[in-house]
Amino acid sequence: MYKTSIAVFVHHPECSIQSAHGIVRALALDHNVELITAKHLSDLNGFDVLAVPGGIGDSSSYHSILAPYAEHVHDYLSQGGRYLGICMGAYWAGPHYLNLLRNIDTVQYIKRPGADVRRSFGTVAQVVWQGRPEHMYFYDGCSLVGSKRNFQTIARYMNGDPAAVIQGAIGVIGPHPESDIYWYTKSYMQSYWHEYRHHKLLYNFVRKLLRH
Repeated sequence: MYKTSIAVFVHHPECSIQSAHGIVRALALDHNVELITAKHLSDLNGFDVLAVPGGIGDSSSYHSILAPYAEHVHDYLSQGGRYLGICMGAYWAGPHYLNLLRNIDTVQYIKRPGADVRRSFGTVAQVVWQGRPEHMYFYDGCSLVGSKRNFQTIARYMNGDPAAVIQGAIGVIGPHPESDIYWYTKSYMQSYWHEYRHHKLLYNFVRKLLRH
């Protein structure tokens, strides 16, 4: 039986090993998941999905990390590949970087009107994921701002901004459904541990992405 192959890009700390491992844990049961580095981006043949995780750093680091391989990523997508971006990976799908999304801008949620998080630190943000309220791990993730006709909205922040969307072969998520138990060590965070329920949300998100 064929298993989907997923390449998870790691460039710590911007695309962190912690986020990458969370993606692996969420998806590896039914998919072949492989960690890759920049040198592998020039040949993504054999992978169904390129996953670019989140981490710590300024999104402008794209120009030194991913920009040299942008043409390879575009070629991969033109040949039927799919892109999954979480947090930093979602920012990099935006118009100032890889420019994968059509008429969608990736902007800081913490600077948006009505945002329930106003500072850049590890915390939880309230989202509604396919109609169900969740407190999802958040570290300065993006809102996906654009015409609703252009994409399928999977989750929204509490101010109404899209937090997770799929547009054709591109799926992007601002918060962190791949978060693991050791991300919740601070006392005020422990009550928000999702017991891997959010991994199932990510798993189903990728299933939707693969159907596009």
